[in-house]
Amino acid sequence: MPGNLRLRRRISYDQGSQSLHADALGSVYDISMKNWRRHLKSRGFSLIELLIVISIILIIAAIAVPKMNKQLMLAREQAAIRQIGTIHQAETQYYSQYGKYAASLAELGPPASGADGPTAAGIIPKNLADGKSTGYVFTVAATPTGYAINANPESFGGSGSRCFYSDQTLGIRQSFTAEPATATSPELK
Repeated sequence: MPGNLRLRRRISYDQGSQSLHADALGSVYDISMKNWRRHLKSRGFSLIELLIVISIILIIAAIAVPKMNKQLMLAREQAAIRQIGTIHQAETQYYSQYGKYAASLAELGPPASGADGPTAAGIIPKNLADGKSTGYVFTVAATPTGYAINANPESFGGSGSRCFYSDQTLGIRQSFTAEPATATSPELK
């Protein structure tokens, strides 16, 4: 290795002149003890440094929060699709027990008191039977051929950006507007 690239560090203290000598990469620094003590006491961040760090954190947060909100909205939409599947399974079970499809979520939900029956079969959880779950409002209605399920976001653009429709055919349809999806809306793929 060439002589000028050697890495060595040597620190010594000369009591006669009360100065600190540090030798690093061939450089010598001479700091008096008075200045050295002042330097040790003033360890901390200046106001400008703190403002720069805070502004960097705010910039990162401004980028991350909208992406996080979008991911949460997509997660709520996926949960709503799963809830529609749960309602389909409950309707199939209700049909096998009572010979007809349930006309409302209350008929699929648990009874207020007493045993399960056609007015409250206890097939789905109470929160879904109440019609609100995972940021969506669910409705079930009887149709001449079976049933229809609608799932609409509680706040369009906030808890979801799509509305869903499904019926006894098990196909799920979606609408990208605040209007509820219908049997003629594009199918979810």
